[in-house]
Parts: sequence; structure tokens; C-alpha cells
Amino acid sequence: MIFKKYKKDAISWAFYDWANSAFATTVMAGFFPIFYKSFWATDLSDLESTAMVGYANSLSGLIVVLLAPILGAYADIGTKRKKLLISFASLGIVCTASFYFIPQGEWMLAAILYAFAAVGFSGGNVFYDSLIVSVSNNENRNRVSALGYSLGYLGGGLLFLVNVIMFLNPQFFGIENQSNAILISFVMVAFWWAFFSIPILRNVSESDTQKQEPRFFKAILQSFNEVYQTLMEVRKYKNVAIFLLAYWFYMDGIDTIVRMATAYGSDIGLEASSMITALILTQFVGFPSTLIFGYFADKIGFKKIISIGILIYILISIFASRITTATEFYLMAVVVGLVMGGVQAVSRAYFSSIIPEDKEAQFFGFYNLVGKSAVVAGPALLAWISMIFNTPRAGILGLLILFIPGLILLWMVPTQKNS
Repeated sequence: MIFKKYKKDAISWAFYDWANSAFATTVMAGFFPIFYKSFWATDLSDLESTAMVGYANSLSGLIVVLLAPILGAYADIGTKRKKLLISFASLGIVCTASFYFIPQGEWMLAAILYAFAAVGFSGGNVFYDSLIVSVSNNENRNRVSALGYSLGYLGGGLLFLVNVIMFLNPQFFGIENQSNAILISFVMVAFWWAFFSIPILRNVSESDTQKQEPRFFKAILQSFNEVYQTLMEVRKYKNVAIFLLAYWFYMDGIDTIVRMATAYGSDIGLEASSMITALILTQFVGFPSTLIFGYFADKIGFKKIISIGILIYILISIFASRITTATEFYLMAVVVGLVMGGVQAVSRAYFSSIIPEDKEAQFFGFYNLVGKSAVVAGPALLAWISMIFNTPRAGILGLLILFIPGLILLWMVPTQKNS
């Protein structure tokens, strides 16, 4: 049994990934963009509804980025991680369940609740990530982290598969139509998220990072100071600074494709069932491809394999702008699955290979902050370009503005290892 290798608190911690990944798959990447356009935003044009989804994604990302130093004050100082994790998770859970009660045509309310649900999801992850120090040590931290990722992939994928079957065959489940199937799926995500959050509440105890907790404003000032000090430290290492800038560009493009793919597919006239099938294909292909990507990274080098991934994303953006059939959308989904997880995993490994050995924790904290900010520009950029040129195809092609600078900057990263 795989769980025999882990203590009860580590397993309980990892199950929160199982819990909240249902939001990422069923809601964020899957049903919400499609349903928003066909149910809540029927009074808007396709371009306008896609723009609203894009702006909601960008807004939620911006809120989390602005809050990150404040959230980090209690993620790294004091013993309030679990309380704040549950506070943000509760925000996401309540907003997700509330989708069921939003009347048809209420596009503004749906967009606002979605943005707050995304804030709850991302904000909760700040504290979830920080709790790993309470359930692991230096020797097993990578394995515990991998357990969380694995359970997240499995849990989110499992509920998404059930929801897709419900959507494709609503009458089999006694559901009147596909719209009701999606609304029920949102409620299922909320209950799934809430129920599987119980283990982390019951079985994970926080480790005190200091004997006396700082006052609220003092903790915030300390957190902002740590961000500033890290930024000053990063500037001393040219290769780290250039890589982080490159990472922000290409990850913004990748995250935008993940979050906006189904909205784009709907805009160009594809059936919802085709887009959902494509998402399942991406999930299925993504897991083994990530491992293969890592294998080739060891053979040809981190920078080369990341560059190949970015080049493929550039081709994906060009190809997507010319898609006309579901078969072409399936092909794109498979190719995205081939590189999506691999680029992210190898980027993290590459970053670890160029940072100073005695500053890993400090630099990875900044790396995660850059990653969280890499969803702010892309969705809004796609929406803005689509509106200007009056076609969604221009918007998806506009992602080249993110991928090409990301690739150029990556090749500008000096190869030396910092010490």
C-alpha cells in the first residue's frame, strides 16, 4: 500500500490537494467557461462573454498577488496557517456552491462569484503549501510534496470524469438536461472540496515558527520587507533574474491556454461535448508526458527542453488560430498535454540548478510569487485583443506576445551556477 510510507498527518495534508483540485478541473478548466457563455451570458456576444471570463481570471490572479505578502506574513510567521487556509477554502466552497442558485442571464453576478471562488482556491493554496513543513522533514519533503500532486491529479480527474459522464448522459442519472447536470456538478465540487478538507483540519498540527506571534501589522511589514530583500538579492544574480522574467512571460501564456481553452472553443463554434472530451485527453496524456519530459531534460539539458516546449506552445497558438473542427481541437489538446506538465516541472528543476545553494527557501518563495502573478496579464490580453480585432482567433494568436519574449529571455540566461 502506497500510504504505508507516510505518516497520518502527511496523508491528511496531501488529501487537501485531492479536495481542491476538483475546482481546478471541473470548474476552472472545464465547465465554467462553457456554461458561463451558454447560460449566464446569453445577453452578451461570444467575444464579450469570453472577455468577462478572461477579466475574472485576471482579477482573481491580481487580488492573490497583491495579498500574497500579507498572506505570507502568517504563512511563515505565527500559527494561523490552518485557520486562514480554511477561511479561503470556505470562500471558494461557498462561491462554487452558489453557482447553482444564480439565475440564467445573471452574467455579472456569475463572473464576480467565480473571481472570488478563484481567490479562495489560490489564496488557500498559499497556506496549504506552507503547512508542508509541519508534516515533513528535509529527507522526505519531496516525496510528501509528490504525494500531494499525485492525489490532486487523481482526485480532480476522478470527479471531473464523473461530472463529464453526467453531462453527456444526464437522463441516466435522472437529471433533466445538460444544464442541470453542470449546475449539480458545481455543487458536487463544493461538497468534494469541503469533505476532503476534513483530514487536514483534524490531523495536521502546525509547527510553531517562533514562540511569540508578531502583531498583525508588524507581521505584514516583515513580510513585505522579506519580499523586498529577496528582490534585491535576486538582482545580484543575473541568470536568476533573467530566468524569472522569462518564466513569468511563458507561464502566463501557458496558464491562459489552460483557463481559456474551452471559452475559445465555444467562440469558434465547437460543441461543448467536444471540448470536454479534449480536456480529458489533455489530462490523460499529461501525466506520462511529464515523466518523459523530465527524462529528456536529463539528456539534452533543462534550457533546451524548456525551449522546445515554448516553441511547441508558439506553434499551438498559431494552429489554434486556424482551428475549424473538433478533430483539430482534439489534436491541439493532445499536444498541450505533451508539454504542459513537463515545461512546469522542468522549469522548477532548472531554477533549482541556478540559485545559490544557501538561499533555496528564500528564492523559491519568490519563484512561487512570480508563478502566482503569471495569470494576471494573459487572460485579459486575450480578451482585449479579441475585442479590438473582433475575432477570438486574434486573441489566441496574441499569446505570442507572451511566448516569444519568454523564449528570447530564456536563451539570454547565463549558464553559470551561483554559489
